[in-house]
Amino acid sequence: MQKVLYGAAAAIAALILLGFLLPSKHRVQVSVEIDAHPVTVFAQINDFRRQVLWSPLAESDPNARFIYSGNSRGAGAVMTWDGAVIGNGTQTIVESRKPEHVGIAISPGDARTWFDLAPGTGTTVVTWGFEADYGLNIIGRYFASLLGSVIARDYEAGLANLKSLAESLPRVDFSDLEVEHLVVEAADIAYLETTAQPEPGAISEAMGHAYFDILNFIDRHGLQEAGAPLSITRSWSGAALLFDAAIPVRGIDENTPRNAKGVRLGQTYGGPAIRVKHLGSYRALATTHRKISAYLAALGIERNGPAWESYVSDPGKVPEAELITYVYYPVKPTL
Repeated sequence: MQKVLYGAAAAIAALILLGFLLPSKHRVQVSVEIDAHPVTVFAQINDFRRQVLWSPLAESDPNARFIYSGNSRGAGAVMTWDGAVIGNGTQTIVESRKPEHVGIAISPGDARTWFDLAPGTGTTVVTWGFEADYGLNIIGRYFASLLGSVIARDYEAGLANLKSLAESLPRVDFSDLEVEHLVVEAADIAYLETTAQPEPGAISEAMGHAYFDILNFIDRHGLQEAGAPLSITRSWSGAALLFDAAIPVRGIDENTPRNAKGVRLGQTYGGPAIRVKHLGSYRALATTHRKISAYLAALGIERNGPAWESYVSDPGKVPEAELITYVYYPVKPTL
């Protein structure tokens, strides 16, 4: 019996010694090439609310609860989960370099995961890595190699999901957009419902006639201009663009007519919005709108009403290349 005990003790000692000889750190890396712009792929990684759309963590436990705190995206964003299958834990984005790297700390435990993005030939190569430091945890060291194969399999499945999601989004490079998230206040406007062919020359001509009528309305009724002219997109009717040509005003009272020869009084949208500064020709505004639409789709931001343009510069006094136009999109708040 004593020999058995000695043998068992020796075996345990050997296992412990062998365990200390095993690496304390374990690393896994997998990669995929995605047919999408880096900025689009980055948006799916840099936001935990986007990650749950493709992550194996959410897929393996559909009934798990995910709670988001801290920043909406980027460094400081936090996701906590609790599920019957995946247990509970927390991930925090600690590094975010657009559009090339996202580093995430995982707790409990001393582990981290990261994403490196590199441009391919019109594509994005994504490398997803995981590293854990087991320290003096002998059991962790023994199971590291087994756990590594499981993590690699899950990461490969997650990257396949990410590839499918990113390639379904608009293929537009919006990396040069300077987007402001802000809350705008509603403003009084005098506006005229206008129709034009969706062609820069026709739109410009229709706007010119509309603003002439609006300015006459403002003069006749003693109002004052209170801001740059606006164009509020409403809808398409066949091949025609329907929009409101508008000018912010002040001085409205109970005697001011609400509808005079087509010119009406109303208010602009008030609430959360994004704003993009467009510099240059009005003819290039369509490209800016396409980039904004791609930005909203990539980040999963929902629109909350018609977009509008604010023409800050006077084209009669400012060179075309220096014209400033602010483009606004109302958006729903992030929960």
